Amino acid sequence: MLYITGSLDDVLGPEHKKEIIRYLYNHQVFGVYEWSGCNPLPPELWLLPNFSPIQPGSFMCFSRLIYMSMSFIFGKKFVAPITDLIKSLRKEMYNEPYDEINWNNARNTIAKEDLYYPHPVMQDIVWGFLHYVGEPLLKRWPFSMLRKKALEITFTHIQYEDQITNYLCFGIVLKVLSLIVHWIEDPDSEAYKLHLARIPDYFWVAEDGLKLMATGSQTWDVAFSIQAILACNLSEECGPMLKKAHEFLKASQVSEDPPGDFRAMHRHNSKGAWTFNIQDQGLQVSDCTAESLKDEQHKNLKRNQTLPNVVEDMLHHWIIKLPSNYHHDK
Repeated sequence: MLYITGSLDDVLGPEHKKEIIRYLYNHQVFGVYEWSGCNPLPPELWLLPNFSPIQPGSFMCFSRLIYMSMSFIFGKKFVAPITDLIKSLRKEMYNEPYDEINWNNARNTIAKEDLYYPHPVMQDIVWGFLHYVGEPLLKRWPFSMLRKKALEITFTHIQYEDQITNYLCFGIVLKVLSLIVHWIEDPDSEAYKLHLARIPDYFWVAEDGLKLMATGSQTWDVAFSIQAILACNLSEECGPMLKKAHEFLKASQVSEDPPGDFRAMHRHNSKGAWTFNIQDQGLQVSDCTAESLKDEQHKNLKRNQTLPNVVEDMLHHWIIKLPSNYHHDK
């Protein structure tokens, strides 16, 4: 995506470019696979009422967020400029000339090693109807107005997710998809620049070089590290480190609920909870909250103290609203 948007030099050094380009690209957007070879991901599902079982708001969060950005890109049928690199990859990746590939057959052609769950017949029928009937209709007026409205609503959801996560997003897949969405809309937008600025949050330098991790796990790791040190009776030896770890957990507690009508955007109250990584991301996780609270309680019990007022007040705010999430959890 950085290659497509022309921001590669802004984020990566020259020693990483060759391999990281191959790691980051998305086939359809990059121009090495045709959209006609994809089963439809219609953004029009976002127009359905919330009680509909196929409205994306009813999906599990992982599926909803990936569908959100992918349906927008699919609705736009965006393809990056076809450069010499793209032409070279087209020759390298296929056993037949790119222009002679039957992309319609490719829609349901899957290697048996990748077919984790065979498609039900009804699913293929629905996909076929959307492919042969739905998509051609949505290219023509007045149905094209429906596609335009669906894309506007989908983009609103994408913008909201970016804002409440401070452009970190839920994970690296959504991060890349959201970045390309904003570039498609406006390469000079502030949102796109903010996305670029947070790409280094995903960098991981391993023994064999630079990688991108799925998502940070700072809070999760720190919470269990504290418990491991205490379980081994090493608190005296690791006193300064434990102090910094507790300071990190205190600073990582989410201090505000998402802005606006977050229920309408399929989000929950999060004030007082903890995330999987850092406070900036703002997406509460119940088990991370439990483990972090356990650490904070242990620290204060050792000192015969209660939880600090700020921590306790925010946690109380989250706990009293927890039952309502059972009815809205996606």
